Amino acid sequence: MYSLILDTDPGVDDAMAIAFACAHPEIDLLGLTTVFGNVSVNQATRNALSLLEQFDHSDIPVATGATSPLFQDPLPFPEFVHGSDGLGNINLPDPESSAVASSAAEFIVERCAATPGDITLIAVGPLTNIALALRLDPQLPTRVKQLIVMGGALHEAGNVSPVAEANFLSDPHAADEVFAVNWPATIVGLDVTHRVMLNASDLGCIGKGSQRYGKTLQAASAFYMDYYHSTTVGQREEEPACAMHDVTALIYMLQPELFTTETGPVRIVSEGISRGQLTMARKGYRYLLDDWENREDTVACVGVTPEPVKRLFIDTLVS
Repeated sequence: MYSLILDTDPGVDDAMAIAFACAHPEIDLLGLTTVFGNVSVNQATRNALSLLEQFDHSDIPVATGATSPLFQDPLPFPEFVHGSDGLGNINLPDPESSAVASSAAEFIVERCAATPGDITLIAVGPLTNIALALRLDPQLPTRVKQLIVMGGALHEAGNVSPVAEANFLSDPHAADEVFAVNWPATIVGLDVTHRVMLNASDLGCIGKGSQRYGKTLQAASAFYMDYYHSTTVGQREEEPACAMHDVTALIYMLQPELFTTETGPVRIVSEGISRGQLTMARKGYRYLLDDWENREDTVACVGVTPEPVKRLFIDTLVS
């Protein structure tokens, strides 16, 4: 059994990840922590609570997190990708439940301290909550089983600038802080998530086969799929499709053998036109710059076998 805290900014692909975490029999979802990113943190918390109610898992706690980046000005919310409500403009009913009193950072620290070495922490939004939790408890990296981050791109082009992925650009200072310490950490970025595409037929299968999850996910994904159909990533597919960014990070936790990786010290560029860019020293060179010195290695996924990843997601929901 995998004990999981999911740090999230729902988000259509976040909704897929939440559904998968609720549905998979080997995942014990201990809580959701919310962060700004695809939407404001208040909307992210509302979405998290509403989704859990739609999925009949309203017993799972939700903790509200960071409202803005550590240092830089907030970026505009990408309404053209996820809709104004973050869930494809499906406007779910207001949740009946409420967030817990603890902040996201406090929730993470408290739960990981209670069962050291047991909890996997997966972050699929900006890394602000993780950085704040690390500031609260510098020993946090020794208390988690592993940290998995959906973010960045090593070889693939960025999706919010030529070099940057959205989560890292949203708070590059937080991301750089997180990877400055010695976590058991893995990055699942655009190098693999742009290869795992869910198409209209797949969503139709989920819609028909899953009474609990299908209707919500199919409705939310329509807007998201329209966006992807306008991009070069979407146009590679034979029918309309969207990327399974956040679910792919959860599937790495379950089946890392489906992925290939590279390893090295990581920095996230925090200023200038390349801010948000993931950089890794992985060639064994002695560089003129010492910015990657004295940093422990981080694992980054660079290849994936996409069909089993997609199949696991679909089969989990329809079973």
